[in-house]
Amino acid sequence: MSGLKLFSLGGAGVAEIAARPVARERHVQELVERHMETFLRVRFLASEYNTGPRHGGRIDSLGLDENGAPVIIEYKRGQDAGVINQGLFYLSWLIDHKAEFQHLVRERLGAAAAAQVLWSNPRLICIAEDFTRYDVHAIGEIQRTIDLVRYRYFGNDLLALESVASVTGRSGRLRRPQAVVSPSHSSDHSIEELRSTLDEVLLALGDDVTQVDRKQYRAYRRLRNFACVSRTHKQHVLVYVNADPQEVDLVPGFTRDVTGIGHHGTGPLEIRLRSEKDLERAVPFFRLGYAAA
Repeated sequence: MSGLKLFSLGGAGVAEIAARPVARERHVQELVERHMETFLRVRFLASEYNTGPRHGGRIDSLGLDENGAPVIIEYKRGQDAGVINQGLFYLSWLIDHKAEFQHLVRERLGAAAAAQVLWSNPRLICIAEDFTRYDVHAIGEIQRTIDLVRYRYFGNDLLALESVASVTGRSGRLRRPQAVVSPSHSSDHSIEELRSTLDEVLLALGDDVTQVDRKQYRAYRRLRNFACVSRTHKQHVLVYVNADPQEVDLVPGFTRDVTGIGHHGTGPLEIRLRSEKDLERAVPFFRLGYAAA
């Protein structure tokens, strides 16, 4: 079991809030489905989705994540390795039924969302009371994008979701791309070097950091995005971080509140990088985003 402990800090002292088991698996599923975007940054599409008589199953939850990737969510009460195998079974069905999934997205979220579905890394999120070290090792050997999430209830109204492990892509390992440098433009060269260094810094924040590539941006995430790097600027690098702009001291020309302002990627705090010195100044903001993801 997780070693997570929760305490109430009151005027009379410190009191531990005891963890409690969930009465039924369906209770967790219903709660996550009602608040899926808040918990996971995944837009809810369907519950108990029927895969048809030939396949013979029901997917617990279907969704679309903040980068446009299809998401299957499977839940288990207790510790059950079968949740991973069951999820992989449905993930294979999903890959073979892309048109059906996109029709569902169009029906629930509109044509624009359906046109932007990212099929390069469909995700499986397994939510259970606990996982073993064998589960964590196994997903690293599977050529799929998988997140293991542990849940625990505390008291009467507290739920903890803890990211246990995340892998992405074909090998389950992170790919560290090489910078593509133009030899004829020194400014392009320096910006590409800055992008490469930024990539290393963001990946080094934790072993659970994974990447998602879209045409306009590259996302860095744990369970949720914590930073998105725009691909559309050549004179500087724009990073959008999942940190509250109201909680930081904004510096004109360096940081900006883009809440409600359209931009590529996710995150309300914009950071403009022109040099490695700017990158060093930005690291505390990256850590804030990482901690919140």
